[in-house]
Amino acid sequence: MAQMPEQTEGTQFVQATLKILGGKWKILILWHLKDEVRRFGELKRLMPEITEKMLIGQLKELVRDGIVNRHVYSEVPPKVEYSFTDYGRTLEPVLQVLCKWGEAHLNRKNP
Repeated sequence: MAQMPEQTEGTQFVQATLKILGGKWKILILWHLKDEVRRFGELKRLMPEITEKMLIGQLKELVRDGIVNRHVYSEVPPKVEYSFTDYGRTLEPVLQVLCKWGEAHLNRKNP
């Protein structure tokens, strides 16, 4: 039986993070939710490149994983709002660090 290579320290934690936040859109969705509650249509307008089906799926996963709240109001037409859970708010420092890194990356001079 072939032996599995040893993982470096922290690999399992990075894998757990990627399982929740991985993909092209989740971090951007969270970025748009960090300062305010948003409706589905607002999120779609803020990310015109995402398909409706993909946005629905990504939001469902974030809700399932306890990162985002989905609040449905009983009115006609139905109103649904998305916001961070208390647990999801623990990601705010991570989002800020990613933003700073992206800014530095875009501002660096290519060698």
